Amino acid sequence: MSATSTPADSSFSYKGIFLFCSAIFFFAVMDTIVKYANETYPPVQVVWARYFFHTVLMAAILLPKHGTRLIRTKALKMQLIRSIFLLLATVSFFTAVKYVPLADAAALGATAPLFVIIFSVILLKEKVNVRRWVAVAIGFGGAMIVLRPGMLEIHPALFLVIGTSIFYSLYQISTRFLSGIDDPVTTITYSALVGTVVMSAVVPFFWVMPDLHGWLILGVIGFIGGFSHFIIIKAFDYTAASTVAPFQYTQLIWMAVFGYFVFGNFPDNFTILGAVIIVASGLYILYRENQIKKA
Repeated sequence: MSATSTPADSSFSYKGIFLFCSAIFFFAVMDTIVKYANETYPPVQVVWARYFFHTVLMAAILLPKHGTRLIRTKALKMQLIRSIFLLLATVSFFTAVKYVPLADAAALGATAPLFVIIFSVILLKEKVNVRRWVAVAIGFGGAMIVLRPGMLEIHPALFLVIGTSIFYSLYQISTRFLSGIDDPVTTITYSALVGTVVMSAVVPFFWVMPDLHGWLILGVIGFIGGFSHFIIIKAFDYTAASTVAPFQYTQLIWMAVFGYFVFGNFPDNFTILGAVIIVASGLYILYRENQIKKA
C-alpha cells in the first residue's frame, strides 16, 4: 500500500457523516417540538420563532468571525428568491404537522428529490435518462400509496407537505445557482434574515402572547434549527454533500419514533410501504447522479 492519506480521508468522511446524521436527528427533534407548539400557538408564530431565534444564534456564532462579510453577496436577487422558497417550505411543513402525523409528513416530504429532477429538466435544461424518469414515477407511486386517494378521506394538510417538497426542491435548485458564487455562510445568513424579516412583518396579526414555558419552547425550536444548520456546515468540511445525501432519509425513522412515543401515532402499513418506495426511488436517483458525475 502506498503512503496515501486514505485512512485520514476515510476518518474525515466518517466525521462528516456523523455530523450530518446528528443534524438530521436534531431536525426531527425540532419538528416534534413544532407539532407540540402548534397545539398552543399558530403555525405562523412558530415559524417566526424558528427563524428569529435561529438568526440570534447564528449572529452570536458567526458575526464575531465574519462581520459584515455575512451579508456581502454577488447575487442578491437569487439569494432572496432562494430564501423565499425555503420560507414557503417551512410555512407549509409547520402548518401541515399541526394536523397530520409526523411519519406521514416525513414520508411525503421525502418526495423532494423527485421534484428536483423535474425542475432540473424544466429550469436547468438538464437531460434525464429513462431510468431516472422511471425512478421518479415509482417514487410518486409511493406517494400515492401514502395518500391512498379514494380509499380514505385525505386531510388537506397532506397537500401542504407536497407543497413543502415542491418549494424545497426549488430551494435546492436555486442553491445550485449560488454554488461557487457566494460563501455558504453568506447563503445561510440570507436564509435566516429573510425569513426573520418577512415573518416579523406577518406574525403580529397572529400573535398569541407566550408565557415563560412558551418562550422556552419557541426559543428551543429556533436554536435547534440554527444549531442543526451549523452542524451541517461543519459536516461539509469533512465530506461531500453527495456522500451524506442518502442519510437524509434517516429522518423518516426518527419522525416515526417520535411520532409514536410523543403523540401515539404509528405509521400504518400503507404509509410504511409508500415511504420505502419513495426512499428507494430517491436513493436510486442519488446513485445515478453520482455515477454520471464519475463518468
